[in-house]
Amino acid sequence: MRDLSIGIDLGTSGCRAVALDGQQHPCAYAQTDLPTSQRQDNTSTQNPEDWWNAVFSVMAALCVQIDPERVATISIDATSASVLMTDENGKPLSEGLMYDDARSLSQAHLLQEMAPVPSLTHNPTSSLAKYLYLRARLPQARYFLHQADWITGRLLGHYGFSDENNCLKLGYDPQHQQWAAWLTTLEQAGLINWQQFPTVYPPGSILGRVHPQWQAQFGLSADSYICAGTTDSTAAFLATGASLPGEALTILGSTLVVKILSEHPVNAPEYGIYSQRLGNLWLVGGASNSGGAVLRQYFSDAQIQEMSTALRPQHSTGLDYYPLCAPGERFPVADSHYPPKLTPRPEQDSVFFQGMLEGIANIEQQAYARLQSLGAPVLKSIRSTGGGARNPAWTQIRAQKLNAPLLDNIYHETTCGAAVLPAYYVRSIST
Repeated sequence: MRDLSIGIDLGTSGCRAVALDGQQHPCAYAQTDLPTSQRQDNTSTQNPEDWWNAVFSVMAALCVQIDPERVATISIDATSASVLMTDENGKPLSEGLMYDDARSLSQAHLLQEMAPVPSLTHNPTSSLAKYLYLRARLPQARYFLHQADWITGRLLGHYGFSDENNCLKLGYDPQHQQWAAWLTTLEQAGLINWQQFPTVYPPGSILGRVHPQWQAQFGLSADSYICAGTTDSTAAFLATGASLPGEALTILGSTLVVKILSEHPVNAPEYGIYSQRLGNLWLVGGASNSGGAVLRQYFSDAQIQEMSTALRPQHSTGLDYYPLCAPGERFPVADSHYPPKLTPRPEQDSVFFQGMLEGIANIEQQAYARLQSLGAPVLKSIRSTGGGARNPAWTQIRAQKLNAPLLDNIYHETTCGAAVLPAYYVRSIST
């Protein structure tokens, strides 16, 4: 009986894997660390072989905990817009340019000039800006791949596949299920080579069988399949258990990210709002520049933990903060010069800290209101993930400001979202 689904979550600092049984209960788990990204100026890179070594490690550890012949599907999520160039056999010809690598400034400016409308590709961290940068230096490369694409290809034994979610920042139009028409302008200018672009599939759809080498290595059945993957934030959403229009996820990490399920796409690139196809629904989201990174500008993790126990969430500080690390906001306000507001500063650090938490909660409320004003559905419920979701005082502050119940997640590991992806896809095409 092949009733196990494996999900692999390839993050910035580590790799995690889980096996879910036929009732989608976790029955095995493994994790390993990744070397720190190499950063200099506006660059951020990792060695792709470190990604593979991490995936190999967690797969090996997972398969000794289960009967590997029961594995039916393997699917992978990874950081969005982390990319590389390879040869015909999938051998890396470049470093892995990570999601926050912003070296492609001139390429982003070019895209801003050539694209007829605002686009997610305009940012120097976008996949398309990085493609233009790498293509100019590696014109002989065969494939341009995202992090998840490359691992998927290695497990398949052949390359050139991707998913709709990862390709959004490469210029893919999920609404029409094709590459954006304006990309032909780049082709005519000799800036892109379509043969280097991946073939795009719906997240969770079957791509093919695991290569015989890895079947033998891990003890997998000949009928174990690799499925198209997704981005880490989409996997995080799936892991919460949200599945109906109006159900939402707030990610309380270094930045504040909100996502809500909708029956229709909502696109407002000028606010950084985009829609990812997820089965027969759409995951509409946006990201603020506010979030946990601002807190860490002022306090250590130890200080944050200590002060959290002394907060009085039932009593508002009355401080009207807009916490930002530096001027500039993208969502729910779109203003590259938007100023931080963190004054006046009270004498007590705990009051200052609570004021910042209240300010971020206000931004969260405004973010959902912005999405709804642009066509997203009425907010029904919110799940939460990220470091801030584990702070009870902050949860209470948010609950007082948000006009929707805060619900618990079904799973607390993003990798579980990758594991349920194939089943989610099957359900969506059968309804």
